[in-house]
Amino acid sequence: MKTERVTLLTSPEFKAFLGTEAARENVSVAELVRSRCEPRPSDDDVVLSALTAELRTAVSQAKRSLRDGLAEAQNVLAELRAQRGPGTQAQSAAKLTKAATKTATKAPGKATGSGRTKVAA
Repeated sequence: MKTERVTLLTSPEFKAFLGTEAARENVSVAELVRSRCEPRPSDDDVVLSALTAELRTAVSQAKRSLRDGLAEAQNVLAELRAQRGPGTQAQSAAKLTKAATKTATKAPGKATGSGRTKVAA
């Protein structure tokens, strides 16, 4: 809402220029001055806004894809667990614990090209 008045003293030439420009754009002198003086986003601001919107969309899609992928992985794991039965799950956990304990207590040595560890004598 426009409620403030500004009085501007200019030369007769500048006043004529404003009148000509306003007529050319089919607006009042006041509207011409407002439109030329009001802040407008720069080209960089416009590009940045567009890129920001594009990035938000891409991040949203990526999050959705990750959620879908995790849900699918959870479903596959649940199916595999159901196929193995309740006893095999406990046996697998015991094997993993035993293997981890064995690896943790292994004596340090030098690695060989075959992926085996050579224990120093």
